[in-house]
Amino acid sequence: MSGPHPAIEVDGVGVRYGEVVALEDVSLRVPFGSVTALVGMNGSGKSTLFKALTGMVRPAHGRVRLDGMTPAEARRRGLIGYVPQSEAVDWAFPVSVRDVVMMGRYGHLGPTRRPRREDREIVDRALERVELADLAERQIGRLSGGQRKRVFVARGIAQDARILLLDEPFAGVDKKSEAMIVRLLREAAAEGRTVLVSSHDLHALPGLADAAVLLLRRVLFHGPVAEALHPEQLTRAFGLDILGKEGS
Repeated sequence: MSGPHPAIEVDGVGVRYGEVVALEDVSLRVPFGSVTALVGMNGSGKSTLFKALTGMVRPAHGRVRLDGMTPAEARRRGLIGYVPQSEAVDWAFPVSVRDVVMMGRYGHLGPTRRPRREDREIVDRALERVELADLAERQIGRLSGGQRKRVFVARGIAQDARILLLDEPFAGVDKKSEAMIVRLLREAAAEGRTVLVSSHDLHALPGLADAAVLLLRRVLFHGPVAEALHPEQLTRAFGLDILGKEGS
């Protein structure tokens, strides 16, 4: 599934919100067939980086490419599957679990935008993979936090996205859902897809990711997870020995 370009290329990207610098000179390369964890404290720029990758914010300077394409072109081609933070979703909207997953097929539908039998079968298989087939007709807001995240992962699977971006998918989820999401993301990488996932759960990183990026408005470290978890690296990113604090 890999092409001539890295899956994700970010070159010298800066993003400002008025006078506030959200990202400053961020550069990184992420290959296909890998899971990369994006780690940093609240306000470090993780969500802003996701928005730059999806084209929801335009950098003040620098360049973003996804498999050699601009974010807008990558979106049009269905290259990106995005799992937003829970706070970014209107859970009261009257759509079913199946409806949300079917949204991943829109880029594959013809001009009528009517799902074919093939699309329905792909959606059914995606729901089975995340063990939500029995809840397919339930309104999305009536699910637990972990089930909601699994729905958005299923949408990315149904979309056949080559790049999966997940913004804090483990926040507020139960252990069963967390383990299932980790397994699905590892399977996606094994299939040649690229996964970029932000997470606060440092203890889960070794089983989740091939590499880690420590972010504090700029990239402080990008490399093996074991090195990212060294206390001196975490002190730079968080200003404290977070592993010691979590274990206390």
